[in-house]
Amino acid sequence: MPIDSEVPAVRSLTLLFVLSLLSAGLPAFADAERPALKVFASVLPVQTFVDAVGGERVDTEVMVRPGHSPATYDPSPKQVAALAEADLYVRVGVPFENAWMKRIQAANPGMPILDLRDGLPLRTLEAHDHDDEPQTNHGHAHGHGHDHGHGNDEAHAHADQDAEAMDPHVWTSPPLVREMAIAIRDRLSQLDPEGAAIYARNQQAFDAELQALHATLEARLADLDRRTFLVYHPAWGYFADAYDLEQIPIERAGKEPGPRRLSALIEQAQATGAQAIFVQPEFDQRIAEQVARAIGGRVESATPLAADYAANLRRFANVLVDANSSASAAPSHSPSNRSTPAP
Repeated sequence: MPIDSEVPAVRSLTLLFVLSLLSAGLPAFADAERPALKVFASVLPVQTFVDAVGGERVDTEVMVRPGHSPATYDPSPKQVAALAEADLYVRVGVPFENAWMKRIQAANPGMPILDLRDGLPLRTLEAHDHDDEPQTNHGHAHGHGHDHGHGNDEAHAHADQDAEAMDPHVWTSPPLVREMAIAIRDRLSQLDPEGAAIYARNQQAFDAELQALHATLEARLADLDRRTFLVYHPAWGYFADAYDLEQIPIERAGKEPGPRRLSALIEQAQATGAQAIFVQPEFDQRIAEQVARAIGGRVESATPLAADYAANLRRFANVLVDANSSASAAPSHSPSNRSTPAP
């Protein structure tokens, strides 16, 4: 009898123990079952930033696929259909967005849109050529050209014009990306309050990485005597501003230079001692090679759209230092067009 009487008590204790284990595991189990936030990012670096802050609680897709230009990209029907299920769209104002934003919103009218340019000090894109074509006066734009689906057509026209006048490549500046990461953290926390603490920790870890990257780039570029570089497409202005450099664009307003502008570019490059000419893979390199032959410089392939953000900026800085610090002043007459691996 004594033994039999102890059996129910033992069973009760065992049941309580099992229930306590299950109860302790419920939060982790519930989190594993929680569907990830579906986020669309305009370009690959933005996807990298969202993933860094969101971690496993977000499922991020990029709109502009690798190898495509944000200036001419047309989203696929599959992407537009997927937007209907998205919880958030993160934009930076690359050119295709100015044309597609209304249709993106129409695919999912309730989808919030986070514009990472909000609150950032924006720079204007270089103006049209003065020598070879009539000047188009954009003035000094003060807005981003948001498309919210309301207002009259004239207002939208002015907003689009202002948006096109602003340089959207804000992500090439690590100090600005630090601010962008905070905006991502805050918006993800609004959409998923239960993950707020995780987003905060991820953002802090990412911020430390960005600070380290900024310090590395500052040290790498600090003693550079020739602080000017040429670019085919003016995509590195924010990088130049962050590190006291100057970019000289070959293309302006989407147009190749005419004879007078090309001659002026060559003279400017020779006066500044610039040796590196950066061209994105999707652009024709022939004009850049012509300039390189004239100044004894070299053409380098570089894209601001790489997903491996930190390694890409380090490589860009290394190529610039290597080219502009070259001891040889003699013209090479043939651009190297080589790639330098990231450290």
